[in-house]
Amino acid sequence: MEQTLVEGVIEEIIYKNEANGYTVCEISSGSKFITAVGYMPFINEGETIKANGRWERHPDYGDQFRVEMYEKILPHTADAIEKYLASGIIRGVGPVTARKIVERFGASALDVISNEPGRLAEIRGISFAKAMDIGRVLNEQKGLQEVVMFLQEYGVSPSVCIKIYRAYGDKSVAMIRENPYRLCEDVFGIGFRTADRIAMKLGVDPASLFRIKSGIRYILAHAASNGHTYLPETMLRQYTAQLLGIPDDGIEDALVSLMFDRAIYTEKTEEGCNVYLAAFHTAETGVCKRLLALSRTSHAGDLEDLEEKIREFEQNEGIQLDPRQREAVREAMMNGVMVITGGPGTGKTTIIKCILGLLAHYGCRAALAAPTGRAAKRMTEATGHEAKTIHRLLEIGYTDDESEPVFQRNEANPLEADAVIIDETSMVDIMLMYHLLKAVPSGSRLILVGDADQLPSVGPGSVLHDIISCSGIRTVRFTEIFRQAEESLIIVNAHRINRGEAPILNAKDKDFFFLPRSGQESILRTVIDLCARRLPDTYGLDPMKDIQVLSPTKKGPAGVANLNVELQKALNPQDGKKAEKVTRGHILREGDRVMQVRNNYSLRWEKPGNAGIDGTGVFNGDMGTVVQIDDEEMKVSVQFDDDRLVVYDYSILDELEPAFAVTVHKSQGSEFPVVVMPIFPGPEVLMTRNLLYTAVTRAKEMVVLVGDEDVLLRMVGNKRETLRYSGLADKLKNFAAYADII
Repeated sequence: MEQTLVEGVIEEIIYKNEANGYTVCEISSGSKFITAVGYMPFINEGETIKANGRWERHPDYGDQFRVEMYEKILPHTADAIEKYLASGIIRGVGPVTARKIVERFGASALDVISNEPGRLAEIRGISFAKAMDIGRVLNEQKGLQEVVMFLQEYGVSPSVCIKIYRAYGDKSVAMIRENPYRLCEDVFGIGFRTADRIAMKLGVDPASLFRIKSGIRYILAHAASNGHTYLPETMLRQYTAQLLGIPDDGIEDALVSLMFDRAIYTEKTEEGCNVYLAAFHTAETGVCKRLLALSRTSHAGDLEDLEEKIREFEQNEGIQLDPRQREAVREAMMNGVMVITGGPGTGKTTIIKCILGLLAHYGCRAALAAPTGRAAKRMTEATGHEAKTIHRLLEIGYTDDESEPVFQRNEANPLEADAVIIDETSMVDIMLMYHLLKAVPSGSRLILVGDADQLPSVGPGSVLHDIISCSGIRTVRFTEIFRQAEESLIIVNAHRINRGEAPILNAKDKDFFFLPRSGQESILRTVIDLCARRLPDTYGLDPMKDIQVLSPTKKGPAGVANLNVELQKALNPQDGKKAEKVTRGHILREGDRVMQVRNNYSLRWEKPGNAGIDGTGVFNGDMGTVVQIDDEEMKVSVQFDDDRLVVYDYSILDELEPAFAVTVHKSQGSEFPVVVMPIFPGPEVLMTRNLLYTAVTRAKEMVVLVGDEDVLLRMVGNKRETLRYSGLADKLKNFAAYADII
């Protein structure tokens, strides 16, 4: 059937898929009413569109117009403009405001909004700020339309189109035509394959140097998202050839060109050659140099009465430090860099408190920090000294580029501290450690505290493990459990698991339970019942605040994705009063638990009730609760667990995921009163001892495991650790050896 042009007003939207823009609507065209179907994101009732497409007959619904391309046409009459503005097309403008605008400006209303938005403030009830915002949104809609039209045939979702427009503005289409591969680097939500599909349709040569260079950069960036700071060159070549469908011999020129551009760096090793993205090579080298420089500073000459002050601390606290603890305190006070590692209940907090007291005695200023808000809050409560997140300690600043942080504390403006103590260091990735070390003043003490047996950081690198394994940085490891900690089976079993021993299950009057269940459906039902009924009824727990479900995987009936669907039904069902929003295939509802799933350095926050306390930056793993969904303003407000309130535009809701259940990896650095964990068969590479150990150590008061005991025992016996390509340990060894030679 040949193409037809249809023009008319959208009278009713019958169905709309918010995720991809697929729409069924009724259009009035002259005296006829037409049912139109197709991908038409951002259209609203009252708008006029011009659409190209074909007629087709549906067996149930009769004649329909299948839209292939469309564009919006702005209305010209006062009545049509009022209907258009009242449709919700502009955030914050409803029927009442639309009527006021048209009554004031008539058929010129849209011209005024677009070109002289400040004049809207002449209308009572519209502030100047709101007037400018209305103008900005209308003009954004015009520019966005061009992007949507250009990208609609490539399957790019409406929400991602908004991000592209906000990244590139009115130059969006021109910049995409110039280099479509920049999309997968600049815009969260677009992968290489989508960018490559656009490039192929734009006529980019599949064997072009341009495409191969983009493919290499993508492979290295994807490897970083899986924790690697580099890839062996042979592996990089293999992955690139598979991704692009080209022979291996076409990759050499691209590698040389990227090295010439300083986009990548290579390092020769005995095994071959390692290839880094420039940022990770710079970070690894910088961390190595700064750690070694700090470690070569000795403070022993300033500590004449150290032993006496340690004894005073023991008397004041009513404790007796064992020889290992006493050694850790001495070493931390005397050395430039010190690592304190050990599992739960081994006295790390006691050591920190002792060190803080000694630092105060010697007139040293101490700065305390941890990677997450939860960990910083816990550190504050345990030591009695204020601890900040590392980002806040470094005074993260506002930037229009969300991909990179801007820290006010750096080499030129170092921290005003004589000692920096970092807790939960196992969570710190190579980039954050690099920024931290740039801000630590020369001659200061750096004390790194963490559990080296936990899972490595979500971000690239294996920082704590590499520092310990290089043997060049002074490290004290604690393995003995304090007597009072032995009363907790959580702590006892964590250490048993870490030693490869079976945990003690279901001891009377203890805090560690195992409920045997067969099959994921049975496990799922039990987990839901525990969270919704049994644990709250028995222990008076709040299921939304006190209980966290952790799962090894995302997929399957007892995986995170399905658990979140079922837990939402049980814990926060629709009651007709809570607003909700469909996004990324799930329903977001007021009252839901959610998690931020990427670092967004420019997202603003404030702390209500604390005047003047605000800032920027929300980070991967931060958890909170949806407190408001505002369809008119197209915003979602989230109250995070550290009391920060963040307002999300609808276009960035893909940065939030449901968090009734989260993966064990995502739980790092957090502590919950009660942890419930399903145990079911999974890939050997995933079902490991340190994953189980990490999950158990997230619980403060109770652990409940549900599932297959044989799988549990296999996890305890599976010491396999996921391989991470990280060069920090080798750099520390090599740089230290070189320094000793010269």
